[in-house]
Amino acid sequence: MSAFHRLQRAAGRRRENTSRFWLPAVLAALVVFLQGCAVQQPQHVKGPDVSDPNAPVPSAGYRSVIGGYESRRPVAPAPWRERNESVTPKSKGGGQ
Repeated sequence: MSAFHRLQRAAGRRRENTSRFWLPAVLAALVVFLQGCAVQQPQHVKGPDVSDPNAPVPSAGYRSVIGGYESRRPVAPAPWRERNESVTPKSKGGGQ
């Protein structure tokens, strides 16, 4: 048997093996498609009716957008020894 015939037989077997999976795949695709067409029930929202102009509304407070701003411009370096000593924990004992 030639190599061509062997390839054809292998391809034919492959088609036979995959042909039994097309029906479940088509059914699954059909279910997913039909699920997208299903009518959705409206969600019940708790709270006042949004179409009522007399409904109570929480008050809106003002907060500045730049309220907590701190300038981060470069400054001249501070002496490193004083900076280091200012952040080190103080010793509790009478030692060094």
